[in-house]
Amino acid sequence: MNYEEMMHGMIVEYVRLRLAREYKEIRINPAGSPDLVLANHGLVLAHVEVETDKTITQDKAGIWKQLVEHGPKLILVVPKGAKVRVMEMLWQQGIADKVGVGSYEISLSMP
Repeated sequence: MNYEEMMHGMIVEYVRLRLAREYKEIRINPAGSPDLVLANHGLVLAHVEVETDKTITQDKAGIWKQLVEHGPKLILVVPKGAKVRVMEMLWQQGIADKVGVGSYEISLSMP
């Protein structure tokens, strides 16, 4: 497992734990898109995609568009430094108003 995959897995798990109070059913999809499916009482309410710097591409933006067009709300979780770039990509795809964007940042303080 490389660094990007490890980081992706950690963020997916963290998001799952953070959303566990709001959604009774959270399914992790290790094989593909979306990373998480959020549901209550059998009704799918949202999809969550966790991205790393390397996975934010124009091809991926096309996948985001497909997820929005064929399903419930999409929530993207992206690196804090990539949030502006992701928003521009969402505007280009015409889906900026249909996607929630969250961010993450890993901070390390050394003495």
